[in-house]
Amino acid sequence: MRVLAAMSGGVDSAVAAARAVEAGHDVTGVHLALARNPQTYRTGARGCCTLEDSRDARRAADVLGIPFYVWDMADRFHADVVDDFVAEYAAGRTPNPCLRCNEKIKFAAVLDRAVALGFDAVVTGHHARLGPDGLLRRSVDEAKDQSYVLAVLTREQLDRSIFPLGDSTKAQVRQEAARRGLAVADKPDSHDICFIADGDTRGFLAQRLGETPGDVVDATTGAVVGQHSGAYAYTVGQRRGLHLDRPAPDGRPRYVLSITPKTNTVTVGPAEALEVATVHAARPVWIGGPRPDGPIECEVQLRAHGVVVPAAVTVDADRLHADLRRPVRGVAAGQAIVAYRPDPAGDVVLGSATITD
Repeated sequence: MRVLAAMSGGVDSAVAAARAVEAGHDVTGVHLALARNPQTYRTGARGCCTLEDSRDARRAADVLGIPFYVWDMADRFHADVVDDFVAEYAAGRTPNPCLRCNEKIKFAAVLDRAVALGFDAVVTGHHARLGPDGLLRRSVDEAKDQSYVLAVLTREQLDRSIFPLGDSTKAQVRQEAARRGLAVADKPDSHDICFIADGDTRGFLAQRLGETPGDVVDATTGAVVGQHSGAYAYTVGQRRGLHLDRPAPDGRPRYVLSITPKTNTVTVGPAEALEVATVHAARPVWIGGPRPDGPIECEVQLRAHGVVVPAAVTVDADRLHADLRRPVRGVAAGQAIVAYRPDPAGDVVLGSATITD
């Protein structure tokens, strides 16, 4: 099979490409240039889109003896991921840019181009399993599992995807990279948001959205207890950095309960007010079998690396509704809700949707 290996410059994608070669596939490596100005993106342990990463990917391809190319997708990345990130915060939601990158770039733009060039599938270093039954499952390494950020993929996209690392732990992947002579064996994992160079999300948003002062309101008393310079700088569940003028009457900490862009208001309150028992979501993608006719009992995850809770989920063409069997705190609009079915062979991804309220 002729496959395209997406090589980010990290250890996971290098080993995934190596396993594809070892499996007998005709492999070509490609690195995605996503930054209009690579110097503005994170470097070292914090990066995934830098010049350093491009060089690391090329060196790994040389060791594997496969053709290697760099595809410039900076404009597409900026429009579909960076601009979307800013727009979501401006609308009072909390986006997941890695999820959007998988959806719009790695498994849409890249896969579309790969198929047009005659490739049969795309290989990535994601930690998730995709077995002969076509079902997407969690990785055996729960700490590194990335099935949550892959749950936005359609059935057609999964049918042209290969995830060689799902049956290995991260430690095993690093050991294999060292045995294969890959220089990235000990390279630290990338983390956080690659296109925010200094890690200051609030400053990044302020540069693009400007300062828009407004009130911070206590949900219990209705009193104005502080001012903010932009509601976009807050997210549901946030406790630190609120800069309130006065303590709560009971002296307990207050958390962000909601952001209302229309009135430019941030509402705060006690921790128990964050508890959510019902979640509504839009744009469902159902990949774990036929879409159910009525409620099904399953487990749901509401944030990357978040807690998993049992729920009754109902889904139709446009909406997903989940009744949580126990309340969860800090559920934010803009994040994904992913439904799983417990399975002896590994939890199966049933589907996902974007939380609206």
